[in-house]
Amino acid sequence: MCLTLLQDSRLYGFLFKIDQGFADAAHAEGCRCGGRLHRADYARKPRGGPPDLGPEYGKRLSWCCAREGCRSRRTPPSVRFLGRRVYLGAVVLLVSAMQGGITDNRAEQLRALLGVSRRTLWRWRSWWRRTFPTSAFWKRERGRFMPPVVEGELPASLLERFSGADERSRLIQALSFLAPLTTRSC
Repeated sequence: MCLTLLQDSRLYGFLFKIDQGFADAAHAEGCRCGGRLHRADYARKPRGGPPDLGPEYGKRLSWCCAREGCRSRRTPPSVRFLGRRVYLGAVVLLVSAMQGGITDNRAEQLRALLGVSRRTLWRWRSWWRRTFPTSAFWKRERGRFMPPVVEGELPASLLERFSGADERSRLIQALSFLAPLTTRSC
């Protein structure tokens, strides 16, 4: 089910609409200096998604102030990308949450389907188990969950805390929860 979900183009289309909503809200707020914001997207070459991802996935939505002397950038949160990682956020989250860990067979399947190396899988797992639990974001937000998230079982234990009819809705809720991590202001 998990790997089927990662190849669902409709999921990625919906995630783009969420990101577009974040971008529209950031644009409406404008720059802190009062200047107008102009579109200044970042080029991205995301990995791990289905082969028919649209051209909108080739960019990270962002804004830049038009006022001379300011030119500050305003990059809204994202549910499509998890920070600067080249693999899509849904891929990093779901693959890292796979129960049973990374077996040789599973690593080969993931390499064939998503192009992700075993070394990258271990790096993601390490980030979830060592770096994420010590982040200011997690220290601030972990109290929202009852029962508490088992940090030694991240990110699977985090996904389990979101209610939803299916894996897709829990994934979208988790990515929305993690969206503040995708900006420098977090």
